[in-house]
Amino acid sequence: MSITAGRLAAPETSVRRARLAVSALFLTNGALFAGFLPRYPEVIDTLHLSNTAFGLAVAAFPLGALVAGLSAGPLVRRFRSSRVAVAATLLVAVGTLLAGSGSAWLALAAGMLLAGAMDSITDVAQNSHGLRVQRLYRRSILNSFHAIWSIGAVLGGILGAAAAQWRVPIPLHLGISAVVFGGLALVAYRFLLPGPEPTEPAEPARTHASSRPRRRFVTYAIIAALVIVASAGAIVEDSGASWSAIYLSGSLGASAFVAGIGFVALQGMQFIGRIFGDTLVDRFGQRAVARSGGAIVMVGMALALAFPSVVGTIVGFGLAGLGVSTLIPAAMQAADELEGFRPGTGLTIVSWLLRIGFLVSPPIVGAIADAGSLRVGLLIVPVVGLLVVVFSQVLAPRAQTKIGTDFP
Repeated sequence: MSITAGRLAAPETSVRRARLAVSALFLTNGALFAGFLPRYPEVIDTLHLSNTAFGLAVAAFPLGALVAGLSAGPLVRRFRSSRVAVAATLLVAVGTLLAGSGSAWLALAAGMLLAGAMDSITDVAQNSHGLRVQRLYRRSILNSFHAIWSIGAVLGGILGAAAAQWRVPIPLHLGISAVVFGGLALVAYRFLLPGPEPTEPAEPARTHASSRPRRRFVTYAIIAALVIVASAGAIVEDSGASWSAIYLSGSLGASAFVAGIGFVALQGMQFIGRIFGDTLVDRFGQRAVARSGGAIVMVGMALALAFPSVVGTIVGFGLAGLGVSTLIPAAMQAADELEGFRPGTGLTIVSWLLRIGFLVSPPIVGAIADAGSLRVGLLIVPVVGLLVVVFSQVLAPRAQTKIGTDFP
């Protein structure tokens, strides 16, 4: 996409403020729901849920995302990514509060459904706005936004673990979180980029009519592989979000606070991986970084599950977070740059379909845990690490990943 002289003349401070504002949106998105995760063991005990019933309730989150996800593109085009991102963030806070305040399985599932639906819309909108800012910067900054998301998730996880340890009532805890982080999103709105979203269509290369079906097949095969890569990252994130506290407290006997550290370790190491992600990608390419990450996930969690201990499990979740740190940003960027799609279409498709990972993972792990043990159910993590090693072939090598180094 070309940048006009008028846009280049925009004050440098405004562009940098927009980057900070997008970062604030990613922070709130990471923190809002993550604060609820360390309270999962308490919810299970209060509602007297089996692992399978809990897994089905948690699966309502990605189910809501799948139901609402494809509406994100039209909403962004009609109302702008800035407005959609902030409005959906506020509704994520409402859904999370509903899930944590209910006294029955249905209320938990309904809150999860609303939070997941709004999260999928926020996800597309904030990434779309982040890509607008990235085009003004003329270099890759998408990993840095996802790093801020990890900071938010770690912050929310720590606050949630502390609230669990101090027995703060869940509704009070989530209500305060909604006010604080929802307020931050509202403040960020005024510093986002003005104007409508880019609407110009992509300019696919003209090809002979006989080659179009094959070209279309290749395009959709690439999309499918990108969904697998992104879903692998989603499944690993869900393993820490949904099951780390339960596994550490139930199977390994950790305290409520220590049990919450498994998720914090995953998100903390994911943050570190994303902080250095842009530099590593520029040097080695998306493909090499993703393959190395998949191997780290596979080996790290396999060892943690083979030799179970509290410390080893926390380290294993941390290595898993490090390994998947660049997967979702890489898949989103690759999809957004695919020829033959309007801007944002590939991003919306991958963002929508990666939620399948969040949808299928909780009930599968829960069912395996009920039939055998949660330790066996968590073997899904090293398995998806192997899938990343295989399917990361579709990501760009080093020569295709550099965007440029100029700043506005």
